[in-house]
This record gives sequence, C-alpha cells and structure tokens, in this order.
Amino acid sequence: MKFINVGNVKIEQTAALAPMASVADKSYRLMCKGFGASYLVSEMISSKGLCFGDKKTSRLCEIESEERPYALQLFGEDPYYMGKAAYMLNKYSPDIIDINMGCPVPKIVGNGSGSALMRLPDTAAEICRETVKNADCPVTVKFRAGWDEENINAVEFAKLMEQCGAAAVACHGRTRTQYYSGKADWDIIRRVKQAVSVPVFGNGDVVDGKSAKEMYDYTGCDLVMIGRGSYGRPWVFRDIKHYLETGEEPAPVTVEEKMTVMKRHCELICHYKGEKQGMKEARKNCAWYVKGLKGSARLRAACGGLNTLDDLYKMIDTVLQAERT
Repeated sequence: MKFINVGNVKIEQTAALAPMASVADKSYRLMCKGFGASYLVSEMISSKGLCFGDKKTSRLCEIESEERPYALQLFGEDPYYMGKAAYMLNKYSPDIIDINMGCPVPKIVGNGSGSALMRLPDTAAEICRETVKNADCPVTVKFRAGWDEENINAVEFAKLMEQCGAAAVACHGRTRTQYYSGKADWDIIRRVKQAVSVPVFGNGDVVDGKSAKEMYDYTGCDLVMIGRGSYGRPWVFRDIKHYLETGEEPAPVTVEEKMTVMKRHCELICHYKGEKQGMKEARKNCAWYVKGLKGSARLRAACGGLNTLDDLYKMIDTVLQAERT
C-alpha cells in the first residue's frame, strides 16, 4: 500500500474519515480506525471557546493514541483567536491542525466561519497564516467547491491557502448552498489537484472500494475522505483497502456481523458518555446500522426509543431472530 506525506506526517493512501460535527465523535472515530481508516479528524473545535476556557471545547481536544495520525480541527472567523487557539492546541500534540472553511451549517456560517470564509479570501488567508505561525505541526485547510454555482472558487482558494503555508488542502466537491444534496463535482477536485503542489484530499460521494478507486483515478487526489458513506458502515474502510489492493469486491457483511459491530459501537459510546447520554446519541447510529434490514422502517422507528443497553440487546435479538426465520 502507498503512503503520502503531509509535512512530516505519513498517511496510508487508502481512505480517511472526513470530519463530521456531532457524528464523528471519539467512539465513531475509533470504530472506523479499527476497520482501517488511515487518518482521522476531530469534531469542530471553536477557537474562541478554547481561548475562553470552555470545558466542553477542551474535551474535544483530547487524543487517544489509537487515533493517530490524527488532526484537531479548528473553526473561527478571527485570525487572532485562531492563532492563539492553534498555540493552545500544541500541548495536545496533534499530528495535524485542520482549519474548517467548509462547514455549511447556518450558525457557523452566520458567524463568518466555515464556508463563509470562501467569500472572504483576505480573512481566510490571514487565518491560515496565523494558524501556521503558531502551530507546532502541519496545518491543512478543508473547504468546498465554492459558495454557490455562480461562485466556484476552490482552485483560487486552494492556491491562496498553499501560499499561506497550508501543508495540504481538502476539497469537498459541493458548494455551500448544496449542503449534502445533489452530486459532488469531482472535476473541481481534479482542478485543485492540478493547481497546487501540496497534497489534495478529495471528499464527496465515495461509498465503497469502486468509487474510491474512481475518485483516485479521475481526480488524481492524494487521499480520499469518506463522510456520510461511513454511516452505519465503519467496515467501509476495510472494504476500500481490500478493493484497492485486489481489485475485487469483498464479501457482503452479514446481518450477524452488522449487529455485532452496532453493539460494540453503542457500548463504546456509553463507555465515553455514560449510558443515559450515550444511548441518546447512539439512536441515530443504530438507525443507520439497521437500514436495509428486514423490517427496517419499523426498526428505525424503534431506534428512537432506545434508552438503555438492555433495550439495544433486545433489539439485536429481535433482528437476529427475524433473520433466522
């Protein structure tokens, strides 16, 4: 298997887990890592929240050794606080600091952060420079194709980030106004790759080994990132590696295997967050795991009523009994 280098960080050229706020928490990341995700990124860390001592923000900075190579992802609209936050992150020893300039969520964009920065290139450039100046590790920037179809500026944006010291860039082939709808534009990822000399990560519409290979071949990107394609399918990283190595589709995951993975994932969530809070957050994951199973509409509805691990175990027994009949 091939590797790429982001600064001094070596990453296997298979598939990385894209950053996803409120989804890719520690338990989610560790599940994906266990199945071969080559690189992980934290949930979004507020630069001002960190600078002002918010405890919840500080907890997002904690790193497990199993997560490496691992990036802490900062967001914010103020270059001063982004630089100060980058300096504060050094004590956690991240392998990489990633700057979020792609989040489309209104409350992030409304504060001038996330993908709003694609309309403010001067501010984005200053943020990148301040972060690079204060970080003890390579800095990367994740952004989108552009704000909307009339403002596709990913190529110019990528070149600007490279000039400001970014060690790699990640491009999601959708505009901010698209959110996660429609089809990702792989042409823009290819054009970004052709325009810069630093590594380029491609994100959008990769769901299996075949689509990962197609993105590599079509865009020339250095690393494929998977977000929603991993929902309820952390084994997708193992499947992609298998396909890239052999050119063959792996055997489908059985219902028994799905339930085993779902159980392990929910137990891990409860380990980190306690059973009460953990099971609340596990509900959406369970709904993804049971998608496509026999009686999946009923099962997904039942996921909303999971309150304890015992509830989960009973659901798993029900699924397995239905599968055997």
